[in-house]
Amino acid sequence: MNTELLLACWGMMTLMVLVPGPDWAYIIGAGTQDRSIVPALTGILVGYLAAVTAVAVGVGAAVAALPWVLVALTFAAAGYLSFLGIRVLRQPPTLATGGTGGTGGTGAPGPGGADGASARPWLRLAQGAGVSGLNPKGLLVLVVLLPQFTDAAGAWPIPLQLAVLGLIFVGSCALVYSVVGVSAKAVLRFRPSAMRIISRVSGGAMIVLAFVLVVEQVSHLAGA
Repeated sequence: MNTELLLACWGMMTLMVLVPGPDWAYIIGAGTQDRSIVPALTGILVGYLAAVTAVAVGVGAAVAALPWVLVALTFAAAGYLSFLGIRVLRQPPTLATGGTGGTGGTGAPGPGGADGASARPWLRLAQGAGVSGLNPKGLLVLVVLLPQFTDAAGAWPIPLQLAVLGLIFVGSCALVYSVVGVSAKAVLRFRPSAMRIISRVSGGAMIVLAFVLVVEQVSHLAGA
């Protein structure tokens, strides 16, 4: 695959990962309440690996083969991101500190206390897989964004290209969420104002990313 294409895709995917959402809420909860973020992080990555597999074996290739479907999905995704960005800016989420089964400000399941999910790593893993597997942001990346970076005339088949791009996305998730989870305990627990800053940045990032998606798609259509 083209190196420049891979770098461009990695940059867009990393920007998406940096936008806080259910994954962030879940890993922040694990970071502030669990002894280790490993079970929660592993669960999130397992959920995304399952989604990558599904996209690579058929869904992503089907979207890549239907340009107008991709256009429609891109504009719908841009509208969705704009809506989320405006909502986050108007109603910033708060960090949940409750017990087992609580709900974080972004809608992700609460992590539970020391006697809850943190005492059962398998449950934390299963919850993480559910959070990422049903995360609209992840589906947006894998179904809408990745096909735009494939090359039908390339030496690699589309499914293999999608698999490689999907693994890059999972790698970006692993890196970003590791940093978020480890730093959560040291920062957010003692600096609640940091959550408000993250909310403002994330809301703005969603709107900017929506604009970038539209501009890129319009440019592609103009040059077709």
